[in-house]
Amino acid sequence: MLMRLVLATQSRKVQRYLTENLDGSDVQIRTIEGKRQTWDRVVRSCGDIIVIHRSLIPAPEETGIALLNNLPEKPTTVILHESDTPEVYAGLVAQGADVVLHADVELEKLQEAVEGILESRRQQTLVDRFDRRGRMRPMIGDFSSASEEMRLFVDEVLQVVPSDSLLLILGETGVGKEHLARAIHAESPRSSGPFVSVNTAALPDTLLESELFGHEQGAYTGAVRSRRGAFELAHGGTIFLDEIGEMPLQLQAKLLRVLQDFEVTPLGGEQPIWVDVRVIAATNRDLEQAVEEGLFRKDLYYRLSVVSLTIPPLRRRREDIPAMVHTFMGILRKRVGRDIQGVSNDALVALCQYRWPGNVRELMNVLERGMLLCRTGVISLEDLPLTLRDTPDTATALFNTGLADEALPKAWRGKSLSEVKKEVFDEVERLYISSILKETKGRVGEAATLAGVHPRGLYGTMKRLGLRKEDFKG
Repeated sequence: MLMRLVLATQSRKVQRYLTENLDGSDVQIRTIEGKRQTWDRVVRSCGDIIVIHRSLIPAPEETGIALLNNLPEKPTTVILHESDTPEVYAGLVAQGADVVLHADVELEKLQEAVEGILESRRQQTLVDRFDRRGRMRPMIGDFSSASEEMRLFVDEVLQVVPSDSLLLILGETGVGKEHLARAIHAESPRSSGPFVSVNTAALPDTLLESELFGHEQGAYTGAVRSRRGAFELAHGGTIFLDEIGEMPLQLQAKLLRVLQDFEVTPLGGEQPIWVDVRVIAATNRDLEQAVEEGLFRKDLYYRLSVVSLTIPPLRRRREDIPAMVHTFMGILRKRVGRDIQGVSNDALVALCQYRWPGNVRELMNVLERGMLLCRTGVISLEDLPLTLRDTPDTATALFNTGLADEALPKAWRGKSLSEVKKEVFDEVERLYISSILKETKGRVGEAATLAGVHPRGLYGTMKRLGLRKEDFKG
């Protein structure tokens, strides 16, 4: 994040020296000169560090210092004073000043003090950034899979993680686009920087520009103080632009300009601000079709799609569902507050057969609902929504439909013959192995004898399908 240093001193020499000698691409220096409305401009400056002369703080002095300390940015205040008595120093500290220095302090010493404060705030930002909401840190390993398609996808992701290239993440609703963006950031060289997420579809046009680029005081009616935009907040890290396909056309042109120069100009501002960010965008829309329909700029699409990553939907990697169920239930137990141990075999089969139009997000919601409604220690078929209980699997659809009907099952539409064959075979294999494991109460040796295969081969198949012998015991 860019650090804003606000200088409100009576000495232009101090302002000029600090402006010329403070190092760091993450420091933005703002000087406030003159006595007219100086205090109001300081309060509304959105500064992280405020260096101010004591004479510019209105009376009562303790109220003014308290106001600075209670600003949303919680700035560090450095007060310069003319008196050289210990009583004045102690009084200013007692009123809430963070640092108190004599106005005639050597410029090198003042610079050292400010640099120390800057480094302290940088370190505090790092501490606050990790798990401050108590959430699990996203990792690329969260997308590990038994699916060959998903493994190839993860390999592709790992190749782009170390770079600073723009990324465009595509995929259906609920596949985990933001989770992937956070995981890429967490394992990239920018992991020590901030991750700022903006949903470009959640804000009206008039607010979205301010959200992205910030605004200065008085930029529009109601802008009573300056505000930093998402690009500035993401300095040194990653900005995630979700639902980029919904961005208004007039803002698309401004975004394209930012992506070319990485300079943002706040609303009402005159000077552009250089930002060091990696941009990751995501959408569930077909951007090529949106370009053809005139809803998305072609040049912005080409700029964003330097590297495109398409997350496979959950229905194309059903073999991952049993393992995901086990993982998600472990995460949800704390939120739900119930010690639900697992899922019955019938319920697990239903979960694996369902089409999951809402993908991973829908799966988590279904499991949370099942854990809340479950009357025993295991989620049963009755604890699942009716849509899951009444959905026939693809293999059943094959035999129920019949070739004479000449009707293609909905589950097969848009798929190649090889994809359909693989899906049907996997589901038949899963149902068969689940049934013999249930019959043998999870004893793999006996199940292998019934199936006429070697136990080692059955273990390999179970691993590929996400079946665990522990789920069938008892």
